[in-house]
Amino acid sequence: MHAGQLTIDAAMAASLIAREFPALAGMPLTAVSGSGTVNAVFRVGADLAARFPLEATDAAALDAEARSLAEFADASPVAAPRPVGIGSGDDGYPSAWSLQTWVPGRVADPFVCAASVAFAEDVAALILALRRVPVAGRVFDGQGRGGELSDHDEWMAHCVSQSSGIVDTRRVAVLWHRLRGVPASGAHVMSHRDLTPANLLVSDGRLTGVLDAGGFGPADRSLDLVVAWHLFDEPARTRLRDAVGASEAEWLPGAGWALQQAMGLVWYYAESNPVMAELGRSTVARLLDDEEIGG
Repeated sequence: MHAGQLTIDAAMAASLIAREFPALAGMPLTAVSGSGTVNAVFRVGADLAARFPLEATDAAALDAEARSLAEFADASPVAAPRPVGIGSGDDGYPSAWSLQTWVPGRVADPFVCAASVAFAEDVAALILALRRVPVAGRVFDGQGRGGELSDHDEWMAHCVSQSSGIVDTRRVAVLWHRLRGVPASGAHVMSHRDLTPANLLVSDGRLTGVLDAGGFGPADRSLDLVVAWHLFDEPARTRLRDAVGASEAEWLPGAGWALQQAMGLVWYYAESNPVMAELGRSTVARLLDDEEIGG
């Protein structure tokens, strides 16, 4: 999925875990299948997860991620992984890696969960809980999504050029032109910054866990609303909007962030990660079909 992507198998992972955390040597180790694009994940025993970045990462970056994870877990109304430790790599796997607590649950499905009003209410409660965390003088770090939509014009033009025959690129370009100029909706708030289905866990139809919160920090208050189009059809999406209390000035930029993210998925992962590519296509379809957004 990435140029120069690192590879690691269960034997390598077990060796690194035993070296860095001797008390865990010999614990059952299971590779976690999924559509993740950032880490290879192994479940360690019943209660832990080892995460090995697919691109070389230093310990300082993972230490910053660990601090964000802990702050997020304290704020989240549902379970979230907590940091346990950071390990170093070797010649076979040249990257730092992390150990976290394991959170049980099934990854949210953008089609199975699409009509669930109750699940939409759970997600809205999560967003509101995160927004109540004080920004405390912090500012958007400038990495990825969360600043100004218009900063992503060049990337979107590239995505449109790569997506012919996959989505209706003419309508996408028109929609982006409309959304990228919507003024910011207010001061930045604390945000998960990647509320996609793969990062939400479900049990008995309700939200029970949130993953990958290492980017938790200040961002455009509309950013976490991407989940509305990634996951829900219109009735449940409307319920999420009402529960969050999102005005048009907040809702439309949320659609813009969802479009920016989705268009990066439809072509980039077409061969290497079909699940993520399908998520991109379904999100684009929801946006174009939304009478308020894409009409």
